[in-house]
Amino acid sequence: MADIKKIGILTGGGDCPGLNAVIRAVVFKAIDNGWEVAGVKYGWKGMLNADTVPLTKKDVEGILPLGGTILKTSRTNPFKVEGGAEKVIENAKKMGIDCLVAVGGEDTLGVANKLTKMGFACVGVPKTIDNDLGATDYTFGYQTAVQIASDAMDRLHTTAKSHDRVIVCEVMGRHAGWMTTDAGMSASAHWIFIPEVKGSVDECCKMLKARYERGDRYGIIAVSEGALFSDFDVEAASRETDAFGHVKLGGVAKALAKEIEKRTGLETREVVLGHTQRGGSPLAYDRVLGTRLGYKAVEMIEKGQFAMMASLRGEKVEAVPIEEAVKELKTVPEGYYKVSKTFFN
Repeated sequence: MADIKKIGILTGGGDCPGLNAVIRAVVFKAIDNGWEVAGVKYGWKGMLNADTVPLTKKDVEGILPLGGTILKTSRTNPFKVEGGAEKVIENAKKMGIDCLVAVGGEDTLGVANKLTKMGFACVGVPKTIDNDLGATDYTFGYQTAVQIASDAMDRLHTTAKSHDRVIVCEVMGRHAGWMTTDAGMSASAHWIFIPEVKGSVDECCKMLKARYERGDRYGIIAVSEGALFSDFDVEAASRETDAFGHVKLGGVAKALAKEIEKRTGLETREVVLGHTQRGGSPLAYDRVLGTRLGYKAVEMIEKGQFAMMASLRGEKVEAVPIEEAVKELKTVPEGYYKVSKTFFN
């Protein structure tokens, strides 16, 4: 077992259901090892500010069904702060943190990987509702977010049908359309637009007109916030960027709804699910997956497997290099999306 006395854990990037399950598992397993646990508040910002709280089993009692993260989060990149990485390492030494569990997506884990190369040992746990991290079959929080989006579209069917309307539902997904594809298929959306495939608005409009002509006088369109189109130039509503250089997306549903109404003459409305997809209690699946990943993270520390990430592969949770996970995004394969296209009608 690695010579460890105290570990830290932080949650970075966007929140998602299941984060508290990971925190709880890490605390229980680490304390059983005789280690202290420091909860780092607000992600990497907490390491820059030495902002931590001690975590005991009592502190994490009852948090399993809670959404969000008791440690709070932020999109802070210490490598964008002058001397930030060195400050993180300095603060870790001052606080006696021997190793850190970083729970997050490609950005949070990328920072953990760089810091490990600089001498501060880190392990990772994959978290993103987009399910776009490589080297893992699923990320915790994804199944809950898909269920929320699916439930929302189920409800949209009833109101769209009542008013003879088309409703465009915007689902989170910057570069990967996993959530939109799965939720769209689950909720019988009549068309799905994702970032991986440039979709045709014209073909979508032809489908909608055909539906109305045969008496099916409503339509549900699922669209990823980062969707691309072959025959429609949509600009993101915001060009602001976060600390990792990502454009803050939003507005595609509104723009697409206006375009559909313009091309078809059909009354069209938009619904943006936004942060509702991140919130609320996690499904049992994500509670269990988060627990297994958190447990594995502590096992990795025991074995000195630093710069590694806990990964779900089949039914097993394994240690994989963080570099492998963040090397490239896992996007929706053409064959997977092709299945959903069967039901565009």
